[in-house]
Amino acid sequence: MASRIRKGDTVEVITGVSKGMRGEVLSVMPKADRAVVQGVNIAKRHTKPRGMGEPGGIIEREATIHLSNLMLVDPISEKRTKVGFRVLDDGRKVRVAKATGQAIES
Repeated sequence: MASRIRKGDTVEVITGVSKGMRGEVLSVMPKADRAVVQGVNIAKRHTKPRGMGEPGGIIEREATIHLSNLMLVDPISEKRTKVGFRVLDDGRKVRVAKATGQAIES
């Protein structure tokens, strides 16, 4: 199944605590319907020291966010848009921004 949101896309959070924030998708977990977005949904994790090179403490890192809470940002208009699919003449299936109708290359 083709994915509407992929690694490297710029997305905007449409609901939740981080609503309105934009960031780049760092990873997508399709089976869990979740993604990690840079700078969004920051969680604090308490870690123990793991030897001489890695001290313990409180580390802030991005937590996963559900794909239904994300919307793709159209690279042309810089506004968020729905995503559709279209099969080109050469047989390739590409993502299409519903707002502009342009193919999204990634």
